[in-house]
Formats: sequence, C-alpha cells, structure tokens
Amino acid sequence: MRKNIDPADWQQFVAGRRTTRDFLEKTVPQELIDRLLTDAMTAPSWSNTRPFMVGIASDDRRDRISKEFLNRWQAASAALKPGIAGKLKLFITRYGLPKSDYKVFRPYPKDLKPRQQKVGADLYGFMDIKREDSKKRQEQWGRNYEFFGAPVSLFIFTHSGLGEYSVSDAGLFMQNLMLSAHAHGLGTCAQGASALWAEPVRKEFKVPKHYKLLCGIALGYPSDDKINKFQAERLGIDQIKLEPND
Repeated sequence: MRKNIDPADWQQFVAGRRTTRDFLEKTVPQELIDRLLTDAMTAPSWSNTRPFMVGIASDDRRDRISKEFLNRWQAASAALKPGIAGKLKLFITRYGLPKSDYKVFRPYPKDLKPRQQKVGADLYGFMDIKREDSKKRQEQWGRNYEFFGAPVSLFIFTHSGLGEYSVSDAGLFMQNLMLSAHAHGLGTCAQGASALWAEPVRKEFKVPKHYKLLCGIALGYPSDDKINKFQAERLGIDQIKLEPND
C-alpha cells in the first residue's frame, strides 16, 4: 500500500538539498551507489527508452580522471595569464583546449546573464574571493577537477539519436539521484565542468556508439567546510509563470 508523504515534510526536504562543494574522504559503498541509481531509475522517460548511461568513477579510476583533468586545466589556465608563453604552448600543443561532446561554454542569453552573474558574485563573495583576484578564482575553478574532494564522480552520457529528449530524460534521472543522495545523508554537485574534456572519461569506460558525455556529478559525504553553507538564491515562481494571452 502506498504511504503518502506529508507535503510539509516533502517541501522541507527538497528545499534542504543544496550543492556540495567540499566533501569528506569517507568511502561511499557500492551498494549505496546502486541504491541511488535504482531510485533514479524511477524517473519518467521518453517512451521508456532510458537514453542515458552512467560511468561510476571511484578509487584509482577517479584519481586518474582527476589527474588528467587537472593537467589539462593547468595548461588551459596558463594561457589566461599575461604574456604569450602559455597561449603559444596551448596553440601549438592543443593540450588543454576544450574537447567536449556537447558545447559546454557558450554565451549566456541577455535575459539570463544577470542570474548567472549574481550567483557567481554571491558565491565568490561568500568565499571572500575578490573579482580582481584571478589567481584565487582560477584555483577555485580548478577544484572542479578534484571533484571538490568527493570520493566518487558519476559521468552521465546521453544517446545522440534522441537529441534533447535524451538530455531531458537524463535531467529527470539526475534529479531523482540527487534527491535520493540527499535522503541518505550524501551531498552532490552537478558539474558541467566535468564534460569539458570527454576523452579522459571515455578512456576509462566502454561507452557505446552514439552516447555523448553530458556532465558529471560529484558524490560523497559533505564536510563541515564553510562553503557548504552557501545558499544560492532561488527564484520565485512569479519569475517563471507565463502570462496568459488576452
């Protein structure tokens, strides 16, 4: 028999899920990861096709991917420094240039850019990182490639044959997974940055043809670091509700 959840408890639970940006080294058991994946598979799917796959990276596999990501990020960030040495090396070797399956970096539309700028300013302000401090800003971005210390990184692949419907299904799957993680006392961080270079991830998994790397999810137990107390502002529903035609 189905037992309904109290709506107030549900509202409090989902509102309590926040992005985790610092994790403990504590291991996440494989059986618990499988539990999260099982819960995630209850999400709806386009004609029940489930057009996504997941790579689970932990231990040495996780460390290999992280190391390669960091090496590429260091090469890319060197090109952002004053002078031509880093830029010239990047141009010649091509090592560090984005090689993603999807276009990860793209200009934010004019109407959405203020939201993106606000959350960035709020986050870095919370961390006491000044806008002009490019060194600290790059170091913080580099934490993406350490998965913020998470012992597990999940990599989400979607089938190119269903295009945006695959991506939509993957989003539903990911939300279920992250809520299940939250229910089990785990933290998550969805990472578009983990898709910047697909090759190091593909090297670690047998990825079927037609599947493209969409993003990663850092997974683990949240630490007590200050950064995990950051709460991004959530839009009111009045900002997403369409006005009816007269």
